[in-house]
Amino acid sequence: MKITNKLIQDIAALAKLEFDEKSTEKMKVDLERIIRFIDKLSEIDTDGVEPLVYLSEEVNVLREDETKTMVSQVEALKNAPEKDSDYFKVPTVLKK
Repeated sequence: MKITNKLIQDIAALAKLEFDEKSTEKMKVDLERIIRFIDKLSEIDTDGVEPLVYLSEEVNVLREDETKTMVSQVEALKNAPEKDSDYFKVPTVLKK
C-alpha cells in the first residue's frame, strides 16, 4: 500500500486533526512502519491454529442469588444525614 500525503491528510480530516508539513511526513513514516509490521504478520503460517477467544482457560465461578433480610425503609432512613420524608436527600450534582 502506497502512503501518500493526500492519504495522510484524508485520514487526518476524518479524525478531525490538522498536521503541518513536518507532522505529515512523520505520520507518513509511522503509518508505513505500521503497514510493514502488519504485512510481516501476514507471512506467519497459522494453518491449524485455532483462534484465541479467551486469554486464559479460567472460568468464572458465579454464586446463586440468595435473598437475605432486608432493611426497611424506616431503618434505612434512620441514620441518614439528611432526609425528605421517604427519601435520602443528597447535594445537587447537575445544575440546570
